[in-house]
Amino acid sequence: MKKKHKGALGIALLLPIIIIMAVLVYYPIIKTFSYSLQKMKLTAPQDTGFVGLANYRCVLESDSFWYSLQNTLFLLVVVVLFTTVFGICVALMLNVDTKISGLLMAAAVLPWALPPVVNGIIWRFIFYPGYGFMNKLLIGLGVIEQPIEWMSRRFLLLFVVAVVVAWRSIPFTAIVCLAGLRAIPHEFYEAARIDGAGRWSSFRYITGPLMLPFIGIGITSASITAINIFDEIVALAGYSDLGKNLLIESYLTTFSFLDFGKGSALTYIIMLISAILGFFYLRNLTREVEY
Repeated sequence: MKKKHKGALGIALLLPIIIIMAVLVYYPIIKTFSYSLQKMKLTAPQDTGFVGLANYRCVLESDSFWYSLQNTLFLLVVVVLFTTVFGICVALMLNVDTKISGLLMAAAVLPWALPPVVNGIIWRFIFYPGYGFMNKLLIGLGVIEQPIEWMSRRFLLLFVVAVVVAWRSIPFTAIVCLAGLRAIPHEFYEAARIDGAGRWSSFRYITGPLMLPFIGIGITSASITAINIFDEIVALAGYSDLGKNLLIESYLTTFSFLDFGKGSALTYIIMLISAILGFFYLRNLTREVEY
């Protein structure tokens, strides 16, 4: 009887979160998928009906989709690269016991605490096309003679967006990597020191391999963040085609052109890309943990 009561209590405790997840997560996912299989354009409310995978085919045949996909992949690569490299560096710098360790930690976490749109607005003033802070700095250092139009060229704009997003994502990766660093037993380093290993050898054979699962978590988070960039692009360049990624393409299709069928199909394609990346990262993470 006690086991039955415990089972009923467990179900009762889980029931609220199950209801919340069903209403706020699973129902919208199912509803959006049903929209993606229908012709549903608000400018033609009478012309609706089931079209199957026609919306997906139409999206994949669109030049605008492939342009947005290229931008998304560029942002993905640069954001993941910057976030991983600098996240590990910040974690190594924070992995010290000093009187100002708490202050350093607070300073490192601050960019992560900023809302994305606020983050984008701040960096918009830094990369202002005329005499913004970055142009003034580079001119003062003698690197350039004329101000750079940061937002006027496609890949330069995307690079700026990637830097802005990476700056916001680095703290999370740094905290995760810092947790991994502090989880490594000190006995490993002492044994390596006795065997004559230097700092580089200790990092290569101890720190690096044992940090891989934590780095995998950071890469997964940075990848999902890069695919779902929205606020920073809008704050820096608006809804222009120059820096348009898949998420903005989905937003414009759904809420500007009022084509809920194609917009829902685009949303599912974005979700599928995120799911594939998450699957491979988590599979590699599981292998590392088992190893």
